[in-house]
Amino acid sequence: MKRLSIIIAFLIGLFQFASASVTKAEADKDYQENKFADAIEKYEAILASEGESADIYYNLGNSYYKNKNIAKAVLNYERALLMNPGDADIRFNLEMARSKTVDQVTPTSEVFIVTWVKSLTNCMSESGWGVTAIIAFLLLLAGLALYIFGNRIVFKKIGFIAAIIFLVVAVCANFFASEQKDELLNRTGAIVMSPSITVKSTPNESGTDLFVLHEGTKVYIE
Repeated sequence: MKRLSIIIAFLIGLFQFASASVTKAEADKDYQENKFADAIEKYEAILASEGESADIYYNLGNSYYKNKNIAKAVLNYERALLMNPGDADIRFNLEMARSKTVDQVTPTSEVFIVTWVKSLTNCMSESGWGVTAIIAFLLLLAGLALYIFGNRIVFKKIGFIAAIIFLVVAVCANFFASEQKDELLNRTGAIVMSPSITVKSTPNESGTDLFVLHEGTKVYIE
């Protein structure tokens, strides 16, 4: 009986996987045939059943963009970029969608080193930095082994220098992976979805009107 239950569960899982694959293929087909509303419906269904995916968010963003829904295009490109910050196509399409919004917000200037560290952190995803950290750690061990067991001074020097370099790489990669994980778990960004909203000086109706934001604008919630 237990074996039968396992087989049934396996077959159900296999069927669900096959269904999801067919749905993905159908969504891609709808997009290629310019049936963007149908593609949106299918991509949304995949996300609801299978969970988050940078590829699906990217395809969904493309579908919304083609369907003239810029706010939702920006939203899904932002979600895709959170999961795969090193993808140049996602970043390009996000900037293209942002250029279609009413509010052209200029980012606040930062110290060069801060901008550089952020760019370096975002060149890979959390998993990418995790793999980099593991490889660097293994190479660190190899460098230490060469330093300890090398029978010539030149080998010991090479091993020592390599160990220091890969120690720095491993530490930095772990730090960048931690930053990426924090970005995913503690999301503070939001996209304005209403045609326009009025920002007030206090969080109630009696506050003074400060300015108006339009759909597609990114804001940060603190």
